[in-house]
Amino acid sequence: MYPQADMEDVFENYTFCVTPEEDGLRMDVFLCHQNLEISRTAAVRLITEKLVTLNEKTVSKKDLVHAGDRVDVQLPPPAEIPLLPEDIPLDIMYQDQDIAVINKPQGMVVHPAHGNQDGTLVNAILYHIQDLSGINGELRPGIVHRLDKNTSGLIIIAKNDIAHRSLAEQFKERTCEKKYLALAEGVFPQKHYLIETLIARDTADRKKMAVSAHNGRFASTEITVLEQFRDTALVECLLHTGRTHQIRVHLAHIGHPCVGDTVYGFQKNRYGLAGQALHAASLTITHPRTGERMNFIAPLPVYMEELLAKFRRQHTL
Repeated sequence: MYPQADMEDVFENYTFCVTPEEDGLRMDVFLCHQNLEISRTAAVRLITEKLVTLNEKTVSKKDLVHAGDRVDVQLPPPAEIPLLPEDIPLDIMYQDQDIAVINKPQGMVVHPAHGNQDGTLVNAILYHIQDLSGINGELRPGIVHRLDKNTSGLIIIAKNDIAHRSLAEQFKERTCEKKYLALAEGVFPQKHYLIETLIARDTADRKKMAVSAHNGRFASTEITVLEQFRDTALVECLLHTGRTHQIRVHLAHIGHPCVGDTVYGFQKNRYGLAGQALHAASLTITHPRTGERMNFIAPLPVYMEELLAKFRRQHTL
């Protein structure tokens, strides 16, 4: 997939080249296989509204794609969602004129979307922080990167456009460092892993990501086992790339999903958790104004501390 410069400010334009593995797919199915985060219904709507072309010609949803074909897609902007400041408590760990570093709790969505129109981190920062960058638009003021709803930990906010551009470049070039702590299922046979795969949207479930043998985006994660317990472990995950659900997908890929992850792990939530036991514990960036290298550390949330104490009491290998 190759994002193009927008022909119109209101649309995002993409070009896809059909791979041999995608040969013979119906157009609507093909679109759902791409990283556009759209449903089959939305794909059909794009086709009906003539926002999809196949080799520069309009198509129907039943048209088939073939290896080497070019598919162009125009994505219209999302429907407007009212965005209001909300007096939601925030754990602001650091703040100056350029950045703010927040320890996001598990269960909080980062920015509004359909189904989560209020109670988000953006609603909270609009109340607590007055100056925010506008690069990501009205729905995502100051947001440089994201965490899953049920992943807790550090997220950095840009308070002006200069800071935003600097931080975005650091995330793009991987000059920042992000370390996560996770509780993972099973007994690890070794202490250190370097997992490098392609990750793409799951062809069977568009809400999920999956390791792909032939297409997708390159993803690299280093995993170090810090403590091994009877049937779980505390692991540190160092991201070298930043793909959607990367740590959860990679841990599941090696047979050790996050404890509490009913999407990529065991369907039975044996500890009754709200979601995956995954915490963005450390973030290192270069300050956009001063050039100082800064490291921020967020303590484990209470529920993870309590689980750790339980595992340690049961048995440590």
